Amino acid sequence: MRGEIRKRCLLAREALSGQEVAHLSALLVANLLRAFPCPPGKCVGFCWPVRNEADVRPAIHAWLKMGITAALPVTTMRGQPLIFRLWQAEAPLAPDCKGISAPLDDAPEVTPDTLLIPLNAFDAAGYRLGYGSGFFDRTLTALAARSVRPLAIGIGFELGRVADAHPDAHDQPMDWLITEAGVWQARKGCRKAG
Repeated sequence: MRGEIRKRCLLAREALSGQEVAHLSALLVANLLRAFPCPPGKCVGFCWPVRNEADVRPAIHAWLKMGITAALPVTTMRGQPLIFRLWQAEAPLAPDCKGISAPLDDAPEVTPDTLLIPLNAFDAAGYRLGYGSGFFDRTLTALAARSVRPLAIGIGFELGRVADAHPDAHDQPMDWLITEAGVWQARKGCRKAG
């Protein structure tokens, strides 16, 4: 069931044109900046967009101008939480073990206060489907165990909204959901924010 939902939503997103992705991303970023003109904490973790994911880099650049730092996740090995390394706009990137652009090994490791987490599929309760490896669920669990769980903001397009993501026991819900259509506080009953 989860695999079918993931595949259907991922195929729908990958079928978008570059122009459609740019348009939806711009609407999403406007909603993100309206809801969070300045994100909580001092460091925001985000993901380099792949496979037609929403591109939140314009929000990151706006926050950098306010003195916020940014970090990208680095996948080290299957079954382990992600680590985050400081990202700066000029710094070179290299593929991590999953082939996703990440800071080089000499970039400092940091703990984000806020995480922008991509959504392939998601439901109103804040549960998401990623690519199936569980990296973000493990990461949120590990950070919570250290009492440093970041604010988890799910970022995705409405075409990934489903009635039920059928969460497993280990799945971690998002605190907020942001799409091109609006902003919802997921862990507080999914109220739409203005």
